[in-house]
Amino acid sequence: MSHSAAPPPARILTVTDLTRQVKNLLEEKFPSVWVEGEISNLRQPSSGHRYFTLKDANAQLAAVLFRGAAGNLAFQLQDGQQVIAFGDLSVYERQGQYQLIVRQLVPKGLGALQLAFQQLKEKLAKEGLFDADRKKPIPALPQRIGLVTSPTGAAIRDFLNIIRRRFPNVHLIINPVRVQGEGAAAEIAAAIDDFNRLDLVDVIIVTRGGGSLEDLWAFNEEVVARALARSRLPTISAVGHEIDFTISDFVADLRAPTPSAAAELVVKAKDEFVRQLADDRQRLTNALRLALSEARRRLEACTLRRPADLLRQYAQRVDELRHRLLSPQALVARWQERLATDRHRLTAAFNQCRQSTHHRLTQAAAKLDLLSPKGTLARGYSITRLADGRIVKTVKAVKRGDTLRTLVTDGEFDSEVTGHPD
Repeated sequence: MSHSAAPPPARILTVTDLTRQVKNLLEEKFPSVWVEGEISNLRQPSSGHRYFTLKDANAQLAAVLFRGAAGNLAFQLQDGQQVIAFGDLSVYERQGQYQLIVRQLVPKGLGALQLAFQQLKEKLAKEGLFDADRKKPIPALPQRIGLVTSPTGAAIRDFLNIIRRRFPNVHLIINPVRVQGEGAAAEIAAAIDDFNRLDLVDVIIVTRGGGSLEDLWAFNEEVVARALARSRLPTISAVGHEIDFTISDFVADLRAPTPSAAAELVVKAKDEFVRQLADDRQRLTNALRLALSEARRRLEACTLRRPADLLRQYAQRVDELRHRLLSPQALVARWQERLATDRHRLTAAFNQCRQSTHHRLTQAAAKLDLLSPKGTLARGYSITRLADGRIVKTVKAVKRGDTLRTLVTDGEFDSEVTGHPD
């Protein structure tokens, strides 16, 4: 029994035609779906698209996340992540492979923002941005404080009230920014850079009041963390409530649990500074009195020393006293003028004492010169000695025939006794 061949159909489909029909049926049947699975075979080329496979224990599905949708992800994709994907089924015609065009992707069991927070925290920690040895000290009394915050929020009102109460002399400069929503992170980072570039303040505080994780998210953005890390000026992060932690808290030089706490940390109460200044002034006064007492004691001993040695000793002592007067670093600028005045008075007193001492020494030297043998000779007198060196003080000390040597102001000469009153 023979079989005849089946007649050819009226239309033969090409591979492309068949693939497109399957694609149309698939897209019509599954316009949008939610799919749960594990990410594997993740590829992230320079185009910005993300290619991966969603799989479970029994099957797998190719998926693609195009660059536009990938830019909206708050976390980084990794192999092994359990995710829930939302998208459309389609067919990649060139390979004849059906795939999921992902429009939205969220982690399973852990929120996308929380996952992004953990990922960025781990990344920056590995780079050393949280290390204690890179933290800059906060100045004890900043004269100018820069605030990076919203000018209409409750945080700034609380901050200003506390600053006015504790130390109203402090100058505040506000760089207004949005503290939540799209573009807020870029504004915050730019404000930090502005303060550093213009050198307007002594310390920078980034702050806002409390809110949800989404509300505080601008302070978890990498762009803000990088700006804080490269800041040449000291930085304080005061974001949210005490229980809230943001990436900026870890990168900044100091974390304040609340905006109000930041105001209390950045400046001490004025009364505390007044007491500290009074204590410093008293210690300096005591030190100056001790130095003056020591200077007087040494001046009283000057008559026992040669003038040149005395001047050298006191020149060195003056240098030491000047160094001690210039050493106190802890005094606030307004006391420096008083210190300079006290130092001038000390120098003037020393110079006066030195001049007085020099005058007394000069007088004593003149008296010594007047009473010295050379002074006697200069007044027209002479000194006569016997051959053995004894000075002739009386006629009875010589006899006829003795050789005498006479000393006058410009030399000496010999003579012989030829006559003697016996």
